[in-house]
Amino acid sequence: MSHFITPENIERLKQAQEADRVQLDYTQPIPKEVPKEAAVADGDSQIGTVGCVAVDSEGNLATATSTGGIVNKMVGRIGDTPIIGAGTYANHLCAVSATGRGEAIIRGTIARDVAAVMEFKGLSLKEAAAYAMDRVPRGNAGLIAVSSTGEVDMLFNTTGMFRACATEDGYSEIAIWDSPAK
Repeated sequence: MSHFITPENIERLKQAQEADRVQLDYTQPIPKEVPKEAAVADGDSQIGTVGCVAVDSEGNLATATSTGGIVNKMVGRIGDTPIIGAGTYANHLCAVSATGRGEAIIRGTIARDVAAVMEFKGLSLKEAAAYAMDRVPRGNAGLIAVSSTGEVDMLFNTTGMFRACATEDGYSEIAIWDSPAK
């Protein structure tokens, strides 16, 4: 555990505490003195959740989600990633991995809602993902999902979301900024 206690991490925690804020782990500490002509980082890096969804040729689904973490989080806070149904979920219909503000994702149980809407309303993956994301306040979340038939959706209501996909028919997509959810 001591290998995580570095001068940089101590400084990052100290800055977050002094500013009374939380921020993503692995954020570069903001220098105490910044030249006026230099841009100042806001304390949040673009390193965060890493999620993966997959379907095999027989329609078996899997998902995995790893959090980026938060500095100066409330003691005892548990994010959405380890809560099945909130940040990660897979069943016989779809696999979903979510990213964003954990509290909003937990309240919306985004990942499970996609599967539930597919099952109980008979919606497609894209329709179900849009339905689940519409229930999350704007600027709070994104998700990647795949259905047992290979339908893929990558939806977000934030400024951007790092994402990529590849399908067996040769389609691939790598993007950050395009087409946020409305």
